[in-house]
Amino acid sequence: MSAVLDARAIGMTFRNGDEMTEVLRDVDLVLEPGELAALLGASGSGKSTLLSIVGLLLRPTTGSLEIAGSRVDTLSDAERALFRNQRLGFIFQFHHLLPDFTATENVAFPAAAPAGGMSAAMRSRARELLARVGLADRMDFPATRLSGGQKQRVAIARALMNKPQLILADEPTGSLDRVAAEQVLDLMREVNHEDKATFLICTHDEKVAARCTR
Repeated sequence: MSAVLDARAIGMTFRNGDEMTEVLRDVDLVLEPGELAALLGASGSGKSTLLSIVGLLLRPTTGSLEIAGSRVDTLSDAERALFRNQRLGFIFQFHHLLPDFTATENVAFPAAAPAGGMSAAMRSRARELLARVGLADRMDFPATRLSGGQKQRVAIARALMNKPQLILADEPTGSLDRVAAEQVLDLMREVNHEDKATFLICTHDEKVAARCTR
């Protein structure tokens, strides 16, 4: 089975006027199917930049990038957007839920938005995912009525909506208290184990990294 992620010689340099800032240089990163990997480093070390490149939100200055056997660094913007929606999942430090939407609507959004609306099948899958993350009694609550830990559980369910081949998590416990953070980590480990889902978790917290397998 081919690697889920194969990044080679990734480099990233930002230009601000005449000033050039090199953030990444010759980074190689390979993830095998089913890995739960931590990208560990201090704030400002470039890990979020690398995660944004892997997530097709930034184009690297140099290097090549393959995801699930597909070369993605050469795709057009429209092709990148489609690939990102269909084959990648995202969990952010700040959940980025839509406040006027219910938990179910937020989870279904990655599938419903491109389709122009939520089908019965989408609603059913969203509610199954919410039940799985322990929010069976919060499915119809608007995002504004959920706690921080509950919002992050919704974000995990949303990341799983389109059955992605790679899930990218950027400081997923950074805005949570320790109890909620442990619950979110337990949930990600459960999804990793039961679904063989591949995770790349960006963190500055060594305790979070220690819960990963690499």
